[in-house]
Amino acid sequence: MPHHTSFPAPARPVYARRHGDPATPLYAMGGGILIVASRAPAARPGHGGTAERPVRAGWAAPYARLLASPDTRAFLLAGLLARLPAGMFSISAILMITAVHGSYALAGAVTAVGLAATAVVAPLTARLVDRYGQSRVTVPAAAVSVAGSLTLVLCVRYGAPLWTLFAAQLATATAPNVGGMSRARWAHLHPGPSAAATAARHTANSLEQALDEVCFVLGPVLATVLCTSLAPQAGTLTAASLLLVGALFFACLRRTEPPVAPRDGSAPSAAPLRVPGMPPLLTAFLATGAVFGALEVVTVAYADALGHRSAAGAVLALQALGSGAAGLAFGALRPTGQVGRRFAGCAGAMAALMLLPLLAAGARSLPVLAPALLVAGMATAPAMVTGMTLVQRLTPPDRLNEGMTLAVTALLGGIATGSAVGGWVVEHLGAVWGYAVPPAAAALAATVAVAGAAAAARPRT
Repeated sequence: MPHHTSFPAPARPVYARRHGDPATPLYAMGGGILIVASRAPAARPGHGGTAERPVRAGWAAPYARLLASPDTRAFLLAGLLARLPAGMFSISAILMITAVHGSYALAGAVTAVGLAATAVVAPLTARLVDRYGQSRVTVPAAAVSVAGSLTLVLCVRYGAPLWTLFAAQLATATAPNVGGMSRARWAHLHPGPSAAATAARHTANSLEQALDEVCFVLGPVLATVLCTSLAPQAGTLTAASLLLVGALFFACLRRTEPPVAPRDGSAPSAAPLRVPGMPPLLTAFLATGAVFGALEVVTVAYADALGHRSAAGAVLALQALGSGAAGLAFGALRPTGQVGRRFAGCAGAMAALMLLPLLAAGARSLPVLAPALLVAGMATAPAMVTGMTLVQRLTPPDRLNEGMTLAVTALLGGIATGSAVGGWVVEHLGAVWGYAVPPAAAALAATVAVAGAAAAARPRT
């Protein structure tokens, strides 16, 4: 192996040859530096081996290190494919139900029920993942969820009683949390409290958040185009197909899957909900989810009121685009300071920037609202990235999938709440006042985060 002790590096540097050819360059990924050797050099007398020349890749270097292995690129691609439907299901259901029944309150309530059920069922699914492994649980869970989506389409298409819409949406709650499982894989690949491992997890969480935002950039646009140009049911059908294919692909990638904790009869780790600091953190995730849920319903109603219903997906995509860009930039930075305080600061910035769409909505113009959503979105990704890092730090390693899923499902529960509240405000006060819900929810998230950071900093006996 090339000598690399003079450079900062993770505890377990990764070496890989392209195409397995011994004549091709050897790439070593070390802390902040990409080391390239023309061959695997043999040690010479009096030397530790041939000296390498560090090559700095600029701001993208942390991402280059993460994606050096084909295995990591594969599960990242599979996770993206399986998560794209997350940006499609809710808006597809809203467009489908309102096209047939003409009620945003009904559409918001149906999607809220499904998301609330997911918040209850997903941690149980994640507990099965921790016990039996990702590959054994992902596919059957996705199959049940897809069956629920298909049932919802049939109920809407053929005018079934309204209660059947809620029942079908409940079945979608088994959708596997591929985003949480992907983050668990990164935590497994970069364990430990070292500075290099901490930085790698920070960058990985930022990359995962950026991919989430990509899903919410492409998902609403794709869903809106399908539902408005083909058929109201087209968005849901496409999303269900992508979920099933992506889950199959992800489950087949076994080499990066975290191992199942052995059952040796010892006492199990504490449930993540019982870990000190986790309940207030999940409350902050719940409030952050309400920001996203309200923005989705309110923006669709706002665009519809202006006579531009088909543009709702593109306008929502701008908010996600701003968040994704900010997330990538944030991931290239090396984390400093206490993570709880960083989370409180990011949540406070989100609360401040969410006032921009409320101020812009008064102009009753999509060209005015769109840039406000773009700027407002830039504060959400840093808050999510820092929050996920805090979840990884608090959760016991053998229950990591459950801990990550609790965070995501708290987010989904907040989306459900925000969707329902946003729909109610639109129905009774108008779409402009609906934009008051996101900054109120963000302010709650910031308040809880500040209180949690203060409690963590308080001396303990």
